[in-house]
Amino acid sequence: MNSMYQQLMQLPLFQGVSSDRITALVEKLPFHFLKFRNGEQIFAAGDQCTHVRFIVSGQVRLETQFDNLRVSLLQTLTTPHVLAAEYLFGRETSYPYTAVADGPCGILQLRKSDYVTMLGSDKVFLFNILNYLSSGSQRNCSSFVAIKENSVMDRLAMLMDTLVITGATDVVLRFKQKDLCYLLGTQRTTLISSLDKLVDEEIIDYDSNELRILDHLKLAEYINK
Repeated sequence: MNSMYQQLMQLPLFQGVSSDRITALVEKLPFHFLKFRNGEQIFAAGDQCTHVRFIVSGQVRLETQFDNLRVSLLQTLTTPHVLAAEYLFGRETSYPYTAVADGPCGILQLRKSDYVTMLGSDKVFLFNILNYLSSGSQRNCSSFVAIKENSVMDRLAMLMDTLVITGATDVVLRFKQKDLCYLLGTQRTTLISSLDKLVDEEIIDYDSNELRILDHLKLAEYINK
């Protein structure tokens, strides 16, 4: 039980909860620890978010596909991240991205109904999820209102800051130039010029069909200059 308690305490939505409370919940609620092989799908974009899921070992590769465009965003999350908990509730409860095991990984999952029971058992759980949801909402709002010139670089920075999860690594935007131009509302020559400026500032690297973020924090700060 001690090792399980230590593992649970690393998870963002469990922090600050007493060991007695954790022990009581583990005995009462069906926590499921699942193992996934490299390349095995954990869930697909469009699946209903019926469980709260945590990465407890290894890492997970996420892919967000833009509807009707040949543009996709890939990013990697490692333990102890929670996967898309903001889609448990609200108007939209289907996953916005596909999650695949990037090497062997372990996932802890709990049914939504059981998680709601857990929220009612201790205010710390409730404060944790409220802080998690509020942080995401405030971050997206700050990115939008910080835009001053509405340049291509501003729009790209806002797009990435909105979609890239805090703590994600190996962030890659794959695209067809025509579709990325459409998404950002610009011409190809303007897009290339803007990307070259970000390369000069060592924020990104790119080729004809792929953009790699070298410094996500620097990119996020770009729209606040």
